[in-house]
Amino acid sequence: MKRASLAPRHLHGGANQNKFWLTVGLCALCAALIFLPFQLVDGGFFHYAGDFNSQQISFYRYMNGFFKGAGYPDGLTSVNGQSLPTNTFSWATDLGSGVMNAYSFYLYGSPFFWFSLIFPQSWLPYLMCPLLVLKFAVAGGGAHLWLRRYVRDENYAVLGACLYAFSGFAVYNVFFNHFVDVVALFPWMLWALDECIYNRRRGLFAFFVAVNLLNNYFFFVGQALFLAIYFVCKLTAGEIKLTPKLFGVLAYESLLGVAMGCLLLWPAFLSLMQNPRTVDLSSGWGFLTYSKVQQYLAILLSWIMPPDSPYLTSIWSEGIIKWTSMSAYLPLCSLAGAAAYWRLHRQDGNKRIIAVCMVCALVPVLNSAFYALNSSYYARWYYMPVLILCAMTVRAWEDPASDLDSPARTLSWIMVATVAFALVPVKDSETGSWSLGVLENPGQYIAVLAFGLIGLWIYRWICRHWAGRKEFARRMLGAVLAFACAFSVVHIGIGKFGQWYTDSDLVAEYTAALELKEQLPEGDWRVDTYQTHDNLGLWLDKSCLQYFGSTAAPSILHFYPSVGVKRDVRSAPELSQYALRGLLSVKYMILNEADRAAFEEEADEGWAYYDTRAGFALYENLNYVPMGFTYDYYITEETYEEIPTVNRANLLMRVLVLSAEDAARYSQYLTSASEEQLNSLYYETYVEDCADRRASACSDFVMTNSGFSAEIQLDQANLVFFSVPYDDGFTAYVNGQETEILRVDDGLMAVLCPEGWSNIDFVYEPDGLALSRGVTLVAIPVFILYLGWNWFQRRKRTSKTRA
Repeated sequence: MKRASLAPRHLHGGANQNKFWLTVGLCALCAALIFLPFQLVDGGFFHYAGDFNSQQISFYRYMNGFFKGAGYPDGLTSVNGQSLPTNTFSWATDLGSGVMNAYSFYLYGSPFFWFSLIFPQSWLPYLMCPLLVLKFAVAGGGAHLWLRRYVRDENYAVLGACLYAFSGFAVYNVFFNHFVDVVALFPWMLWALDECIYNRRRGLFAFFVAVNLLNNYFFFVGQALFLAIYFVCKLTAGEIKLTPKLFGVLAYESLLGVAMGCLLLWPAFLSLMQNPRTVDLSSGWGFLTYSKVQQYLAILLSWIMPPDSPYLTSIWSEGIIKWTSMSAYLPLCSLAGAAAYWRLHRQDGNKRIIAVCMVCALVPVLNSAFYALNSSYYARWYYMPVLILCAMTVRAWEDPASDLDSPARTLSWIMVATVAFALVPVKDSETGSWSLGVLENPGQYIAVLAFGLIGLWIYRWICRHWAGRKEFARRMLGAVLAFACAFSVVHIGIGKFGQWYTDSDLVAEYTAALELKEQLPEGDWRVDTYQTHDNLGLWLDKSCLQYFGSTAAPSILHFYPSVGVKRDVRSAPELSQYALRGLLSVKYMILNEADRAAFEEEADEGWAYYDTRAGFALYENLNYVPMGFTYDYYITEETYEEIPTVNRANLLMRVLVLSAEDAARYSQYLTSASEEQLNSLYYETYVEDCADRRASACSDFVMTNSGFSAEIQLDQANLVFFSVPYDDGFTAYVNGQETEILRVDDGLMAVLCPEGWSNIDFVYEPDGLALSRGVTLVAIPVFILYLGWNWFQRRKRTSKTRA
């Protein structure tokens, strides 16, 4: 069978342009119809479940205000005539974190977030759906531009773009929101690559490399790997003619794009290298095989069946399935069109790309290579092979020689075969009783199976009646959009209303938190929350011990586990870990008025009811210690490791933990703790230790948007401790002089202050930003010159041709 020509197609003129905008409009309209019912049900403030509610709404709203200076005041702005950075540090992010590194994974470089800054902060919770509509429209537009090169009738490019925009992956990842940004922007980079290869257009590829890198450095790792696979597969299939000049252009534009987009990359890289979740290079079988058989079945079926809700599995009881973005499903047709294409074409770059991707999906180390060898399993790179599957599907539909029915029939039987999971007999090992099925969520399974089978039935009916006819593309487009709309509503509804019993009061609580923010007592201290929704601190603009986010300051991920607090994607010290509230300067506990009885029964005696404001009960910490205080004693990290984890938080109220090197240098200011002082770690002694620390605390402490400032009076020189996460980006100034910062207590900070009165300033600038900013500032004018040179050369060639 002769392969469809891959020669460049020059698409210009009104008709083709209208197809692009038609695609954008159709995707926007379909997305609007998907989200409109939920926006109406929620009264405009759309909330979904899990990450979307806890992170995405809160992050978008909070960061909108942060960039507009709605947070803390400026700190020290200059030293010896040298200006210092401002608006770089977020106190509301966990125990405090550099804002760039904390949010560059989520939204800091997203063009959709920057677009949202034109709207008032108060609007953002109500704009989440419109922003999603925009993202789906951009995804469809980019997919259309890339696809139209490979079809004869541009209507099929419109159709393929809609398949991509409303793929199972895209709909699934509404739950994570910022993943849809990646889905939206990737096709533009692939289109720009093709334009560079086939049409010799210069500059586009470098630009979209920069845009995608800025948007999300984590996903860009997978994108770079996929582009390499894409290029090699097409090259070996004879679809790209590689010349030294083309290789040089691609290499140059790739490096130039990375240089322009590396503004956030290098600071993020330095931060992530300190994150224990980043890399976990296991050995042996762990590289090559998954530990659970169900993982393989889940991966294979994720390419065939519509996706489950992100936090609910229909079938699987083992393996890592939830929250993994594991879906490569195409709406209505599944893999039917792609399978028809596969059977029709022998030597083909698309087939090679999909074959390589399938191998990668089934081999753990290859799968993790798409997301920087992260130690957790994810399938968050599937959107890239999905775009290739869309191209294979529409090319099969366009080819009259394709057998469209047989693959659909086979896929239907595979879906029906999954009914075995619902009918297999199971014997309870304890009671000896028998039951049918191993399904985890039968209701969701029935919905998913029904949509999968009905979609294939409609697909086969359309193929049987209109395949090869002019009306086929329009009929199939209408069916795809209608199916995508119906399935997406059901999919989002299952996830949304599955948590309705916990999230129905989310809007009311977050709105009340904005009222509470204005009614809180004055001062700079931390808060804690009890049985409230996640990330309430972002709405209060207060540092809070309860925080849900993956990329806070890396030292937090070291400090919390050292005191017995699990820290993976959230910080959530239990109420029983009372000593952390004194150490971390928590002044108030915030809870709903209805939970007062439960709190008082569970809490220790160190809390006193303060007041009820905006529907929240406030309890004051009787053992509150202001930020910034001194110690009389220290221990080394080696000694600290020998202390039982359960006792360490209490001990940290009594002694400062220093590295062996720092202990040797600063032991003149502190006394090494005796064996007796390492014991007697009870609540009563904790209260005494809090009183001692409070007596030596700073007289003034001010949180700023670039760190903090403090004042302290000391009888003799000593180390002043601050329960702020250590970060290489901090610079400390004591009485205007730059001073060394010590990493203490396995992740917090201290600085040496002289006898008498001292003014202390900590100023934050992301480590590595100076380098990345310099590279970007050099790369941008180089890019402009590159565009100018190519424009000049193009005009020169045109003039010669006319002559």
